[in-house]
Amino acid sequence: MLMPKRVKRRRVQRGRMKGSDWDSKIGYGEYALVSLEPAWIKSNQIEAARIAMTRYIKRGGQVWVNIFPHKPVTKKPAETRMGSGKGSPEFWVAVVKPGKVMFEMAGVNEEVAREALRLASYKLPVKCKFVKKEEVDA
Repeated sequence: MLMPKRVKRRRVQRGRMKGSDWDSKIGYGEYALVSLEPAWIKSNQIEAARIAMTRYIKRGGQVWVNIFPHKPVTKKPAETRMGSGKGSPEFWVAVVKPGKVMFEMAGVNEEVAREALRLASYKLPVKCKFVKKEEVDA
């Protein structure tokens, strides 16, 4: 499971997911999966998407994961009264805004990349779209 090695603060506030990330570029690969909605993506969802992609391409190409779960989400135990502080961290999330390039891929042809990223998008809680490097940079 992805999580930071150490953090400055153990518990953080929830924050807001306003704004977009449409100026994010494809940095490494030829094809990418771009988010169309704002969301919190859990570390196990990121890992499931990564595994789905690498299995489909049979470890043929390269895969880059551009999101990392830095934000801890806390939860209070069930049947606990109000008050007595904030709950303990339960899981870690990556904050994703619309337009964020989440996964990149290279070393495979377009049909294989499109199918692998489609399988990965089923593992994620956001609507995504497949983009090519020349579409984004143009």
